[in-house]
Amino acid sequence: MRLVVQFLTVAVIAFVGNQGVVAVQGNPWLTLVLGIATAVLAVLGYAWAVRRTERRAPVEVGRTGAVAAVGRGLLIGVAMCGSVIAAIAGLGGYAIDGAGSATGAVALFGFMAAAAVTEELLFRGVVFRLVEERTGTWVALALTGVLFGASHLLNPHADAWGAIAIAIEAGFMLAAAYAATRTLWVPIGLHFGWNFALGGIFSAEVSGNDTAKGLLDSTLSGPDLVTGGTFGPEASLCAVTAGALLTVVFLWLAHRRGHLVPRRRAARATATLVP
Repeated sequence: MRLVVQFLTVAVIAFVGNQGVVAVQGNPWLTLVLGIATAVLAVLGYAWAVRRTERRAPVEVGRTGAVAAVGRGLLIGVAMCGSVIAAIAGLGGYAIDGAGSATGAVALFGFMAAAAVTEELLFRGVVFRLVEERTGTWVALALTGVLFGASHLLNPHADAWGAIAIAIEAGFMLAAAYAATRTLWVPIGLHFGWNFALGGIFSAEVSGNDTAKGLLDSTLSGPDLVTGGTFGPEASLCAVTAGALLTVVFLWLAHRRGHLVPRRRAARATATLVP
């Protein structure tokens, strides 16, 4: 019931917010406001659901250190995206044609904020965290990473390779970021930084979605394994490699900090919950 209540709380807020964003398409400022409002309400709804179902303070979205943690994640996400685009450009797959659209970037800021926050709350805050309690970190990371990748099969231009790429570079990596820091703010910042940089700065497709033009007018061309094809750079081997490397780094940090939950300990913790 914890999983159901927490998941549904965030999912309902995400759905209502998305419908609002769709209703004001074409108005970047309203999209910005609705996107940020959805993100804030999702965090508040998650915190309420955790308090109600687990009788504890939701420290993973606590206010102490939140801004700094989001900032660290944001820098990592933007740097990761910039590195991937630079690699694709070096291989002849990305070219800047001129200036893009500032208002398009404004709209994408709100849209990507809502998407990053709600997806991290659902997949890392609810599913990964609760599965990890019962199975340990490694099993939870594998299961939720695959689930996150599979969820993107519903996106435009999606195929099996796109889902696998998302599972590796995002599903595994973002779960590892949470395991390393034990706060949702870092993966939220990382997720937003990647998404906004990809669409809002470099004007590339984000997970198969043809987003509004960002700050740069650009062209992607060349082999699909380099550019990601119609799914966008997230299906590029460059992105998969970057995500896999970051996953290793975050898991090393989690191990060093003693944050990895062994399967045996998870099983014992679950057993203590049985009356």
